Amino acid sequence: MDVIIPVLLLFLFLAFGVPVAIAMGVAGAVGLYMAGGVDSLLGIFQTAPYSSVASYGWVVAPMFILMAEFLSASKIINDLFKSAHKWLGHIPGGLAVATIFASGLMGALSGSSTASAATISSSAVPQMKKFGYNPKLAMGVVSIGGTLSILIPPSTILIIYGIITESSIDKLFIAGILPGIITALGFCVVILLWAFIKSEDAPRISPVPFIERIRSLRLLWPILLLLSLVLIGIYMGIVTITEAAGLAAVGSFIIPLVMGKFTFSSFNQALNNSLKTTTMIFTIIIAGHIYGYYLTITQITQKLVNFVAVLDVSKWTIMLFIVLLYLILGFFMDQIAILLLTLPLTFPVAMSLGFNPIWFGIVVAKTAEIGLVTPPLGLNIFVSSGAAKEDIGIAFKGIIPFVLVDVVILLLLIFLPAISMYLPNQM
Repeated sequence: MDVIIPVLLLFLFLAFGVPVAIAMGVAGAVGLYMAGGVDSLLGIFQTAPYSSVASYGWVVAPMFILMAEFLSASKIINDLFKSAHKWLGHIPGGLAVATIFASGLMGALSGSSTASAATISSSAVPQMKKFGYNPKLAMGVVSIGGTLSILIPPSTILIIYGIITESSIDKLFIAGILPGIITALGFCVVILLWAFIKSEDAPRISPVPFIERIRSLRLLWPILLLLSLVLIGIYMGIVTITEAAGLAAVGSFIIPLVMGKFTFSSFNQALNNSLKTTTMIFTIIIAGHIYGYYLTITQITQKLVNFVAVLDVSKWTIMLFIVLLYLILGFFMDQIAILLLTLPLTFPVAMSLGFNPIWFGIVVAKTAEIGLVTPPLGLNIFVSSGAAKEDIGIAFKGIIPFVLVDVVILLLLIFLPAISMYLPNQM
């Protein structure tokens, strides 16, 4: 009963919409009290809030968040979409393909799926509707495009996974590149097929002169150069992931400042948004650690590992069950909360079965990506619809073919680990 009540309490809180941090913190506190009494509870509450986040490794998260906010405040992202539009707009479904391309780069700039979806939606959807694109296609593209930031570095999800599991964030970042590119190409294939089958949903537009395409890059090359230097520095071992995060934050401040795209109000807004996002993430982390201490004291994790060890099934069957669990949780919960809630249980199981921690991180991130666009939560759907002022039902209809392709790519990543591990093995 001491084990069951805190678990049931957690899911009861989540079912009634209690904020995730409060739900995990209170459920964990109840579990600690039932397992060890008042002394155990107070002892952990005295140390957990500080020890959970007082790690040098956590500097990575706020630095990349700050980078994203600086770039978003400077409106450089709008230039990114305009450039992609000029280069790709004339091919079948070209505006939608350009949106996927811009979303991928936005993901590399922000590391946040919702930020990417909101920013791209407000720019891309009006343009696509202006040129006669079906709103279902437009909303499906911007919603799914935002999820690319889950895999493409600097992914916030991969940072949190790496710190919780003590896996190399450098290798996780590099491991996410190929799956991210393959995912983006899969989305482009869906768009091209959609445009071929129903050409009226994605009318072609006149090509832009080549010289104008070249000119559109003049505002983007400093940002692209910064991203290239950061990723190459990580891949070559020239900088640590923490140093790369600091470099990215400083560079994303200097470049817009030199280009005259910063005002005092936008700078102040970027700092405020960074503070709010970082505080939100760290609050969930502290609550997650409190719940994790409860799992440790009651030995739930070890009991689960021992139970799995005696099951007469293949390790791949167990892995598919874990993936299914993540997909189902993604329907209802925030991705960061899912990681903090489940990794203390699923990661030891995966390691006991002999799976690679970097590969497992990419698979978990991919399931989180799918959860962002599946009902009933579908956070990216709501964010994109709000930013584009479009009906949510239209967005959910437009996302269906992209989700199907996403599931196929997930299966490829599961059964072909070499896709995720090729680049990290070259480091």
